[in-house]
Amino acid sequence: MDFDTDILIAGGGLNGPALALGLAQAGFDVTIVDNRPTLARADDNFDGRGYALAVASKRLLTAIGVWDDIAGNAQPMNDIKVTDGRAGEGPSPFFLHFDHTEIEEGPVGFMLEDRFLYRAFMDALGKEKRITQISQDSVIDQAPDATGVTVSLASGRTLRARLLVGCDGRQSGVAQRAGIKRTGWGYGQTALVCAIAHEKPHHGIAHQFFMPPGPLAILPLPGNMCSIVWSETDENAAEIQALSDEDYMAVLQPRFGDFLGKIELAGARFTYPLNLTVANEFVADHVALVGDAAHGMHPIAGQGLNAGLRDVAALVEILQDAKQRGEDLSTINALERYQEWRRFDTHALIAATDLTNKLFSNDNPLLRLGRDIGMGLVNASPALRRTFMREAAGLNGELPKLMR
Repeated sequence: MDFDTDILIAGGGLNGPALALGLAQAGFDVTIVDNRPTLARADDNFDGRGYALAVASKRLLTAIGVWDDIAGNAQPMNDIKVTDGRAGEGPSPFFLHFDHTEIEEGPVGFMLEDRFLYRAFMDALGKEKRITQISQDSVIDQAPDATGVTVSLASGRTLRARLLVGCDGRQSGVAQRAGIKRTGWGYGQTALVCAIAHEKPHHGIAHQFFMPPGPLAILPLPGNMCSIVWSETDENAAEIQALSDEDYMAVLQPRFGDFLGKIELAGARFTYPLNLTVANEFVADHVALVGDAAHGMHPIAGQGLNAGLRDVAALVEILQDAKQRGEDLSTINALERYQEWRRFDTHALIAATDLTNKLFSNDNPLLRLGRDIGMGLVNASPALRRTFMREAAGLNGELPKLMR
């Protein structure tokens, strides 16, 4: 049977465009279906959303031709400081300090605003002749058969592909229609997300401050700006988000401290509930899942997007190798190699973020003593510090070619 495209990607976001570019450059014809207008998020106005990109993710973005367009807007994260304490009382004397000079690759990662990354992806997609973009439409049905999959769109259009990839988020319709079940639970926490402008320079240092209700991440952006991801109990977060901007900042200030001088809100404020959700299978008949469609984790280590981009790099490599060997790229044998590669790494990361959140998001005095001593011991060991830094930079484990 004839195919309209080799690979159809359901869902735009960031993983979808990254995958489309990687596959197109590997010689595949790709169609990407996104229910948003093409430039919905590529607005000139700063809205406060940003991402922490690991070194390995930067390598991928370089390989697919996107990094040069965003490098000027990226803020290197030179150091990471991790502390424990209570709001208004300051941090514990035990802490972790990761200095980028202890690894050879330079900065531990980079902070980048959503609008710049998304716009760079849209520009790159528009230049790639092997990619067809369908915006303001969505996949509503899929029917696999012996050689491929027939996909129905909300517009009434029908497309046929060799492989369907779900990049459609934690409530993935692609996964549901494929009969893939999920495992997970809520944390009873909500993330409050915003950006702040501050008086003193941040010197490219990222801060993670663990408090009993949840962690506060302070992530450097270009200039005297930081991105804030602040976790509170669901009840507290709802009350805080309902406050005026002035009262919101009055609640944030004692948690934030005064180490960056006077602070003020910059851009919009967002919230999202925190939960863990992982697909029981990452593949099915002529279907593969990538990013949040496969796994959603706590943002405690800022690894959500990085884990998705690692999926992207692995799937591109698996499909490219299958094509070179003359295999049917969508057979379950080829796809299971992708699943085997990514599932162990993903489950290890999920377990680490889940355990860390449960260990630190409480005020148990015994646990507080144990974790403070643990941080002190790690900080005193150069070998352990280096291991943690390379993990944060995405450099441990078996890296796909696009990330080497």
